[in-house]
Amino acid sequence: MCEKIDGSNKFKTAVILAGGKSSRMGFDKQILKIGNKTVMESVIEKLKKEFEEIIIVTNKPELYTNSPYKIVCDEIKEKGPLSGIHVGLKESSSKYAYFIACDMPNVNIQYIRYMKSKIKNIQVDACVTENSKRIEPFNAFYCKSIIPKIEIQILKNKRSMRCLMSRINVLCIDEKEALQYSSNLEMFKNLNTIDDVVAYKKINRALNIKTII
Repeated sequence: MCEKIDGSNKFKTAVILAGGKSSRMGFDKQILKIGNKTVMESVIEKLKKEFEEIIIVTNKPELYTNSPYKIVCDEIKEKGPLSGIHVGLKESSSKYAYFIACDMPNVNIQYIRYMKSKIKNIQVDACVTENSKRIEPFNAFYCKSIIPKIEIQILKNKRSMRCLMSRINVLCIDEKEALQYSSNLEMFKNLNTIDDVVAYKKINRALNIKTII
């Protein structure tokens, strides 16, 4: 497993995207609770172990009154994840920012450190992972250098992350490498529906029981 990488100002920022419509869940995932804390609180708690700066990109800043973290809204509205990545990078104090969604509870610090180690000494625009021949846009790092390219793409009304990936210099980590850190790639799992939440609770209960035994 990777040791903690000293990236100083290069890797000090994590951005949590919380601006989705949550249409499949039926209510705003920003307030989704599991146990006595929201998934958002759980994600922040884990990320604080690795990052100095936490940025939350949200369409409901009123939920974060008096928050100690940097709360921002999309500058360019209604362009999906690209809008969140755009403003997150603009607000980031570091060259690279780590991006995750607020409905991804399985934060894997060891894998985050592995991604850092892969790009620490090279120049790339992003570090993402391939999963079943599909690119995972979150649990990933992006560089501030891509801000102009995102703006050009948005101006052309192209919202696709795949389109962005084709226009930037991407280091793509192979699925086999990722599986060494997450045996079923649960670190990319989103809680999109109530069924997802129920399944997540069952898995965690089983893990807790195993730990106690």
